[in-house]
Amino acid sequence: MVQLSLPVAFIEAQKSILSPSEWSLFEEAVSHSEPVTSIRLNPAKISDPSALPVLMDDAEARPVPWCPEGRYLSRRPSFTLDPLLHAGAYYVQEPSSMFVTHVVRSLVSAPVTALDLCASPGGKTTALQSALPPGSLTVSNEIDRRRARILAENVTKWGCPDVIVTANAPADFSSLISAFDLILVDAPCSGEGMFRKDPATIAEWSPAKVRECADTQRRILRDIWPALRPGGLLIYSTCTYNIHENEEILSYLCSEMGAEALEVPVSPDWHIRPPLVGTLPCYRFMPHLTAGEGLFLSVVRKSSEASPREAVRSPRAKRTMHHAPGHARRIPLVGREPLTVKPFFLLPSGYEFVSVGETQFAAFPSAWLPLLERISAARLYTLLTGVELASLKGRDLLPSHALALSSLPVVCKNYASCEVDTPLALQYLRREAVVLPDAPCGYVRITHCGLGLGWVKNLGSRANNLYPPEWRIRFQ
Repeated sequence: MVQLSLPVAFIEAQKSILSPSEWSLFEEAVSHSEPVTSIRLNPAKISDPSALPVLMDDAEARPVPWCPEGRYLSRRPSFTLDPLLHAGAYYVQEPSSMFVTHVVRSLVSAPVTALDLCASPGGKTTALQSALPPGSLTVSNEIDRRRARILAENVTKWGCPDVIVTANAPADFSSLISAFDLILVDAPCSGEGMFRKDPATIAEWSPAKVRECADTQRRILRDIWPALRPGGLLIYSTCTYNIHENEEILSYLCSEMGAEALEVPVSPDWHIRPPLVGTLPCYRFMPHLTAGEGLFLSVVRKSSEASPREAVRSPRAKRTMHHAPGHARRIPLVGREPLTVKPFFLLPSGYEFVSVGETQFAAFPSAWLPLLERISAARLYTLLTGVELASLKGRDLLPSHALALSSLPVVCKNYASCEVDTPLALQYLRREAVVLPDAPCGYVRITHCGLGLGWVKNLGSRANNLYPPEWRIRFQ
């Protein structure tokens, strides 16, 4: 590994808050050691991790201590050429970021509405979906619409049905007063914690950028604060080391916004560092102490004055979304039940059909229809709502790609499945022509190791590959 040359101002800042001995260890880890490779398994799709090929082929794989689904790998395989990655069996994620699963499991015991505000590419959103109590709803947001499409792709592959993906500025949520029980702000930051993993970030760093990021973080927190219910939790995290974007922001939340900083139980064996300054509880992952990149995380509670559920579950919503034209990717139906799609699908208890476009239909959890209605009324730009089931194409009912990947047990009355081996799965994922002589004609769900990859329309002598063009594998 090439030794990294750290910015002088960064070195001076870290030396001012670390002891000489700790600075020496920290500098050695950041400048000279290799980043680690790790994955987080999808418990909704993988019941036996030992059968996962990426782990079977790595005898030195070991657990991530703070995340039961996490695994360190001894080497970095070619993830792109593993069909199970595309099926959502696991997510390639930095191990420090997996700490959010431990935080959620420690502090959240009942179903909640959660907002992941700065969510792309989807690592923490999928972590939330696996860690939150069953029956929770996650709203996953990314302000940049290009990155939001990547977020929607990864959320779709993960397959959790209780989700909405949006692409909005933090201030756009301010009208959703007390709508969320939990908000995660993985704030845009100066990225010091990524120096080792992505050396290009070193050239982009400067003290001015640190100050700019800290100002942005305060503004984001002010904008989103009204959407957090009284008594609700806000998780604030960054991937940077300096105190201006971390401890000082936590102090701002407590002194200026009346929040209460909460402790999270951690094991001494995890070697998570306490605050560098002050006494407010926070959790620092530093590469000379833990096997992973830099992470700062803190949890605060909003002062409690009201019932936690009143703003979330009433009044009862209609079964169609209402967006103004131009404010959503799809213009939902108004005043019309999705009768066209109902005869072809049997939804599990607790889910209802909703219209999410002129010709598109989805399954959405009944309990959270009121929140869906509020999001629609706020005219938020929405990319994904629950599990999209199908869309009308002329007289044809075309099954949606999300349905093939979803973990929701929907009974599809007119569609068959076909299991394929690895070579054929990769051929399909490259969006090449495939032949399925033993499959029935019509729409067929392609599966690999029992997990859905997508759809084809089988014509007998050949099959039309319906894998999304923008998702296809582009190299051999």
